[in-house]
Amino acid sequence: MNDIDAILAELRKFNQERDWDQFHNGKDLAIGLSIEASELLECFLWKSPEDASIDKIKEELADVLNFAFQMADKYGLDIKQIMLEKLQRNAQKYPVEKARGSAKKYDEL
Repeated sequence: MNDIDAILAELRKFNQERDWDQFHNGKDLAIGLSIEASELLECFLWKSPEDASIDKIKEELADVLNFAFQMADKYGLDIKQIMLEKLQRNAQKYPVEKARGSAKKYDEL
C-alpha cells in the first residue's frame, strides 16, 4: 500500500466510524474544501509570510488536503494520476523558456 492509499484508508475508516459518509457528497466536500482553504489564508492575514505560525499552517493545510483527498476518493479519481496530468498540462502552458522567473499567467507570456 502506498502513502496515498494509506491516507485514503484512514480517512474512510475515520468517516465510517462516525457515519459521516452520508454528509460527504461532492457539493459539501467542495464547500468544506473552500472553507478550509480560507482558514489557511487566515494564517497569513495582517502578517508578513515569515510571521505566520507554521503549526497553524500545518493544521489548516492538513484540513485542506483531507477534504481534497476525500473529494478525489468520492469520485474515484487517482490522486497521483490527476496531479501528474495537471502538471503536464501546466508544463505545456508554462514552457521553461517563457515562464522562468515570471509570475505572469500563461496567456500573458
